[in-house]
Amino acid sequence: MITVTVLHPGTMGAAITAELVAGGHEALSVTKGRSENTWVRGREAGATAYDSLAEALSRSAVVLSVCPPQAAEDVAAAVAAHGFAGVYADVNAISPQRVRRIADETRPGSAVVDGAVFGQPPGEGRATRLYLAGADSAVELVASLFTDSALHVCRVGDTVGSASALKMAFSSYQKAARTLAGVAHALADAHGVGDQLTAEAEVMISAILSDPEYLPRVAARAWRWAPEMEEVADTLRAADLPTDMAEATARVLAYWEQDKDQFDLPVVHTLSQLRSGRSTWTGPDNKQGPGR
Repeated sequence: MITVTVLHPGTMGAAITAELVAGGHEALSVTKGRSENTWVRGREAGATAYDSLAEALSRSAVVLSVCPPQAAEDVAAAVAAHGFAGVYADVNAISPQRVRRIADETRPGSAVVDGAVFGQPPGEGRATRLYLAGADSAVELVASLFTDSALHVCRVGDTVGSASALKMAFSSYQKAARTLAGVAHALADAHGVGDQLTAEAEVMISAILSDPEYLPRVAARAWRWAPEMEEVADTLRAADLPTDMAEATARVLAYWEQDKDQFDLPVVHTLSQLRSGRSTWTGPDNKQGPGR
């Protein structure tokens, strides 16, 4: 049995806590300064509540930080201030830069594991993926907590930041795509064509993120798609809807303008163009778009 402090269990954290307990481990939560909902979730998941963070840490070999992204560094700093010398696993949706800062600020002798959760909270027939990166011994310890659980562990290497980078790459598509869907449906609704939009979506290719070989064809059409996105922005503006994402899409497409109609370029070239820093987008007011 390994004792783990979970900070601070929301819906995902509570589900992870329940998996820990089901696996025979002892889970601790800290109630001081937390809302009633937080400590109730922890208790219902089987965690033992402690009022003192210092006491919980003194009993723990591992800390799991599962909190809103904006709180990740504050939570890590609070743990470090108590001299915690075990394994600190940050499984929050934060940038690689931030998790590396957390690693740099931990107590010498402790270890930071970079983690990223994919999927809905585990349990009730749902399997969730937990990607881990960091030193072998620390990653193995965290992975051992979830043997035969609904949280399936995948290793992405020994470099802290790798798991967070994977999460950011996936979220950049997943969250933006869902937001774009909201804008698209709002625009269709404003013009009374919502049902037709849904019907078109049902027959479109949906495996976009899983097929990077398709990207050169996107780049080859970018010279036509960027102006189309400017038209989209104008249409959104007329419907009193946000234009930001349409304009941003036009700016990104402009990085591929020099690949006009070159459908046989390799994927690696297409991706490198996005890192080139050379955008030719002029925008709605004909001003040169900034490079990165």
